Amino acid sequence: MATGVPPGWPGEVRPPGSAGFEETALAWLLEIVPPEYRRYGVLRRYPVALARMARQHVAAAVTAAREGFRSARVDLGGTVPPHGVEAVLDAYRAEGARLVALAAAVELVEAALLRAPPRD
Repeated sequence: MATGVPPGWPGEVRPPGSAGFEETALAWLLEIVPPEYRRYGVLRRYPVALARMARQHVAAAVTAAREGFRSARVDLGGTVPPHGVEAVLDAYRAEGARLVALAAAVELVEAALLRAPPRD
């Protein structure tokens, strides 16, 4: 982890205030959102707008993973054997933890972008 960044800061993003911070933040955020977001030049021009959309996208994924976990036994119980359902629940647990950490990292990057001097 780079010095001067809080715990949970993504390793792919240079520290705020350093050369290349916005460029690495932009590249990292574009990897998080659906590929279609690359079509919108406004999101490249204003990385803080992309960060906002990434935050919302990841939050929706966290919500979906939690709902999937809660409903997996009922929804899959008649079609997937018990050991398969347990494996699905393990996948939800792992993915849920990854998504929660990702959401925290996006919030850190977004906050740093909000403190950066405005573009234009």
